[in-house]
Amino acid sequence: MSSARSTLYTNATILTINSSRDIILDGAILVTGNRISAIGKTTQLSESPPKDTKVISLAGRIILPGLINTHSHLAQSLLRGLAEDLPLHSWLCDAVWPLEACYDADDGYVAARLTIAEMLKSGTTTFLESMLTHRSGFENVVRAVSESGIRSCLGKLVKFEESNKKLGIKDPRDKDVDAMSISSMLAAHSKHHDSCNGRLQVWAAAGTPRGSPLTSHRAIGEACREHDIGLTMHCAEAPKDLTIYRDSYDCTPMEFCEAAKLTGPKTVLAHMVHLELDKDLPILAKTGTTVAHNPNSNLKLASGIAKIPEMLAANVNVSLGTDGAPCGNTYDMFREMHLAGILHKGANLDASIVGAEEALEMATINGAKALGLENEIGSLEVGKKADFVGLNPQKLHTAPYNADQILKGGMSPVTTVVYSCTGADVELVVVDGDILVEAGELVKMNEMVIREAAEKSIEGIRSRSGIKAVNRKGWKYI
Repeated sequence: MSSARSTLYTNATILTINSSRDIILDGAILVTGNRISAIGKTTQLSESPPKDTKVISLAGRIILPGLINTHSHLAQSLLRGLAEDLPLHSWLCDAVWPLEACYDADDGYVAARLTIAEMLKSGTTTFLESMLTHRSGFENVVRAVSESGIRSCLGKLVKFEESNKKLGIKDPRDKDVDAMSISSMLAAHSKHHDSCNGRLQVWAAAGTPRGSPLTSHRAIGEACREHDIGLTMHCAEAPKDLTIYRDSYDCTPMEFCEAAKLTGPKTVLAHMVHLELDKDLPILAKTGTTVAHNPNSNLKLASGIAKIPEMLAANVNVSLGTDGAPCGNTYDMFREMHLAGILHKGANLDASIVGAEEALEMATINGAKALGLENEIGSLEVGKKADFVGLNPQKLHTAPYNADQILKGGMSPVTTVVYSCTGADVELVVVDGDILVEAGELVKMNEMVIREAAEKSIEGIRSRSGIKAVNRKGWKYI
């Protein structure tokens, strides 16, 4: 073994999410450098640890793989609360797009720092940025990722000017459309992919098809295949989207994606609420394309409920995402797990479907598979990267959970995590072997500085855009 530093985390209940789904009671993880070098019972790993190993007791805690957010908008954290209770197209055209078009200077850096800080404190160790716009500044976000220590896949937006006159959609971000080209995405990939000690990957984020030529989208797909670049896209999110695919392209959403060469094992399609299941599910399964489920966002924007039970039954890989702060309000993946684990029961009048175990898999190993990183992260196994989270389940809202009672018929640690815990219960976050959250506090980032910068930035964005939060109907300030 090398001379890299070693840390032994002991006395925890470990949810490995390995192939046999082992749960280790009174378990320990030995981290050497940035990888897991041993995992097992505390008694075994404590016998002869490497010389100068640091030992951290996590008695009473639950350790799980770092959560993987496969659909997020880093720049949108600054827009929290500014587009409430609107349907998707009004939400985009009347609020979010005009606000995003007015980002300036370091606003994208400030927003990315805010989002990353929130993600880390709530247990997310890896994220897929689904649409980095030009005004956010790609370099801004790279800088924030580098400083924070988080693992990331940054989707650089490739889009075309909104051209569907029937929809009446105008996107003020189109003033920068030349900077959102395939060539600019390839340049960003060439410069930044696999940087930050391998923590940062560059992906393509294809603009949502709304009447632009299929050939334009195929050019994105072909470029990604040629250069082995991951690709993500918002797809079939709102009820109108299915009509657009039918009227503009005479096909289903997945028939479009397949024809445009947008499908594959390194493709993540977000939302996927409005599909033609008989035609679209076989294409999803055949191509190995992932669906990023966003239950919170889809409900709040009244987009609908994705057919997740049907997708899982068809062996489609389903991961989880929080979407952005204007529609999801938080980047807390525990909220998404909880909602994914109960929503489909109610929608289908069947309490047995999409259980806590499946929700946890969506947020961990399924997310790793979505990003092509399942051999590196997503489960806790020897040789994998040391990305994991420590939770404190010894609180009133998790009582009477007790690890000592699990084998006697006590509460399951999995259901405790998914149905009772929130991001506020995270005490420890380790990414690439580095402790980024300790005792619930950020190690490399100053929370107060981040908050103050965010407040200053959004004041300027609101002023430049003219978009402000609307007073609630029938409520007044005095």
